Amino acid sequence: MTANEVSTDKLVTDLKRVVRDSEELLKDSAGAVGDKAHDLRERLSQTLESAKAACRRLEEKAIDGAKATDKVIRTHPYESIGVAFGIGLLIGVLVTRK
Repeated sequence: MTANEVSTDKLVTDLKRVVRDSEELLKDSAGAVGDKAHDLRERLSQTLESAKAACRRLEEKAIDGAKATDKVIRTHPYESIGVAFGIGLLIGVLVTRK
């Protein structure tokens, strides 16, 4: 499993936790306004912060990847054009096959 897959899985897990905690908060806070509701809201807040941090990490990795790709393309422009042409040709051949 690559680091990108691990990050994506972590993000999905965090988002599922947010949904689960939100549903629990809505269900339990309908009649309760005491300590339990406060504890659930605190858990929801922590989970949201965790999900936001995961999103920020993924965004930073995406930006770093885009910068690295840009650097490689600018360093090797003709090779990049050749690879893009070859991939386009391969996709074209595969799409037109019956």
